[in-house]
Amino acid sequence: MAHKISDSCVACGACQSECPVEAIHSGDVKFSIDPDVCTDCGTCVDVCPVSAITPE
Repeated sequence: MAHKISDSCVACGACQSECPVEAIHSGDVKFSIDPDVCTDCGTCVDVCPVSAITPE
């Protein structure tokens, strides 16, 4: 199961640099996670300062 980033994302980029499979990409307003690439490791969840990342 992949993770998803909610609208509470503040686009800080902390999650993107921690993703071991480069599944996180920046968008216009928030970051997004490619569910086809995400390995569900949870590393991004641990570093998100606003708890915007949850299991899908």
